[in-house]
Amino acid sequence: MSSFDYDLFVIGAGSGGVRASRMAASKFGKRVAVAEDLHLGGTCVNVGCVPKKLMVYASHYSEDFHEARGFGWTVGDSSFDWKTLIANKDKEISRLNGIYENLLSNAGVDLVEGRATVVDAHTVEVAGKRYSAEKILVAVGGWPMVPDIPGKEHVITSNEAFYLADLPKRVIVVGGGYIAVEFAGIFNGLGSQVTQLYRGPLFLRGFDQDVREFLAGEMRKKEIDLRFDSNIASVEKTDSGLLATLEDGSTLEADVIMYATGRAPKVDGLGLEQAGVEMRGNGAVVINDDFQTSVPSIYALGDVTDRIQLTPVAIAEAMILVHNLYGGEGRKMDYSDIPTAVFSQPNIGTVGLTEEEARKKYGEVVIYKSEFRPMKHTLSGSDERTLMKLIVDKASDRVVGLHMVGPDAGEITQGMGIAIKAGATKADFDATIGIHPTSAEEFVTMREPVSS
Repeated sequence: MSSFDYDLFVIGAGSGGVRASRMAASKFGKRVAVAEDLHLGGTCVNVGCVPKKLMVYASHYSEDFHEARGFGWTVGDSSFDWKTLIANKDKEISRLNGIYENLLSNAGVDLVEGRATVVDAHTVEVAGKRYSAEKILVAVGGWPMVPDIPGKEHVITSNEAFYLADLPKRVIVVGGGYIAVEFAGIFNGLGSQVTQLYRGPLFLRGFDQDVREFLAGEMRKKEIDLRFDSNIASVEKTDSGLLATLEDGSTLEADVIMYATGRAPKVDGLGLEQAGVEMRGNGAVVINDDFQTSVPSIYALGDVTDRIQLTPVAIAEAMILVHNLYGGEGRKMDYSDIPTAVFSQPNIGTVGLTEEEARKKYGEVVIYKSEFRPMKHTLSGSDERTLMKLIVDKASDRVVGLHMVGPDAGEITQGMGIAIKAGATKADFDATIGIHPTSAEEFVTMREPVSS
């Protein structure tokens, strides 16, 4: 037996930490402990993907009720109760917390409650008690950032948005990433008056330009007040709510101001620097291709490394790490062609390269694009439209980028992601019979390029 208390001590019971703990204990028989100072499941389960998706569902019913009339349904008076949504959401999250606890317990993992501190290369301290481990895994995730402006104490982040006592009538969402876009749609759909501010000329930096422009147009149709090249200089609490003074001197009033301006690795007080672990300026833990830090016995994965901040990525990294550490394998994480979705309204689904990235990498590309009114809306009366786009490397005919804005874009893109990952060509897409009538069939029926 090893002289250490544990073979592996994991700090953080989020998606990556839980998967690594379970696999090391149940599959490879290792002695494992995991420390968590908040709730099991991490950001995704508690204040991220899961509750957010539930709230997206809730916010879309207002449109569903309205659109049902075109199909002959008479919908009576309807009203929305925020407290009921939050209570039911909390109940579901509590259920999931219990599932995570059982998964860890059944795998033989010891759960240590409290904030862990790394003492040295083989020692972790939690609530005054020290534990020794042959290897330490840091999987603490990230935490929302708010810029240091006057009045920042009056604003909230996505963390607090899930627990508001009441639905605010007027909301300002600050930020241009996927969290900001999603919450703008959530609050708008539930009945709030929403203004979204972004300091740059167009939100969703890093996404395909056509996707960014198309979504902005669709969100404005839903009466979300998008203001680009705009930012808050200060916030003041007043008798009627909050007064935001913008950098151009203009003002906006709101009941809630939510910042979604980025997330930072949650490393404060973790003791990594004192233990000799190399970190970047933003707190991200520096790792090699094997998730190993500058201290050979300490590893890190997930959002704390600030690579790709997606739950499935952290889970995949965890599986590779454990197989390599305890299975003697030499697996490497492939970060290319990772499908992702933004649960905006309408949704975004994307996999592969943007047009801009493809032109830079391949030079000559062929672009196929389709914009249309979905079949549902021929009767619903909605003017919402869908965008689909394929980017093809001209030399190889391989589809190197696929993008969609429209209902169920995430569901559709998940399946298309397999084709992209497998190296499907445009000829493969053309040879695939479409499912009719669906929106997805458009991806296999686009024949005429729009540009090259």
